[in-house]
Amino acid sequence: MGLMSGKRGVVFGVANDMSIAWGIAQQLRAHGAEIAFTYLNEALEKRVRPLAESLGSELILPCDVAKDEDIEAVFTEIGKRWGKIDFVVHAVAYANREDLKQPFSQTSREGFLLALDISAYSFVAVTRYAIPVMNEGGSILTMSYLGAVRYVPNYNVMGVAKAALESSVLYLAAELGEKGIRVNAISAGPIKTLAASGIANFKAKIKLMDDYAPLRRTVTQDEVGKSSLYLLSDLSSGVTGEVHYVDAGFNFVVVSG
Repeated sequence: MGLMSGKRGVVFGVANDMSIAWGIAQQLRAHGAEIAFTYLNEALEKRVRPLAESLGSELILPCDVAKDEDIEAVFTEIGKRWGKIDFVVHAVAYANREDLKQPFSQTSREGFLLALDISAYSFVAVTRYAIPVMNEGGSILTMSYLGAVRYVPNYNVMGVAKAALESSVLYLAAELGEKGIRVNAISAGPIKTLAASGIANFKAKIKLMDDYAPLRRTVTQDEVGKSSLYLLSDLSSGVTGEVHYVDAGFNFVVVSG
């Protein structure tokens, strides 16, 4: 019997086989979970559907997290098919490329609102619509990054969005605790994903990990998946409101010139 045997849930944010969300989904399935997946549009469906089907998924649903009606439709369909679920993975973030390249003070109003909407508010909205179909003892997990709490060059508006996301974890954890639902985040080290491609000097961030992280490397998709498995399973039944670092220890290192 696997850690997730008999458990069902939904993963938001798989874009391709390099996505952190995909690493999480693989671990969940390997330990017995039944998983629903979402995709943003037709182009991404062509990537997501084969991956989801390779894990035996029969629930592969369209969802633009910028639209409440899309999120509501996902959980309505899940409720019809499964009744209740045990976990939700939110691995969605977006900012305009130009807002990541120019000085932070030059962030456009529209760009700021977009980054906060997709990267932070969508987590609140996903949680809101998940609550009616979540079992007691359920777990909700989102993905953050060190730029939420420290200045990271070129991370700009995404750092502000991740700060809002981490704060949202605290407030949601406090609210949902009485329902027996846990809410946590993982702050992962830099991994080459589709989202990371929009961040300038990404290779330099990997080099910093190699030079200064206690483990002298960045982390893998698989390692983030395994830590997520812990937070989504009953192994972490007493853990909520936490931001768990999976970054080879880099978060506690002071890099000096």
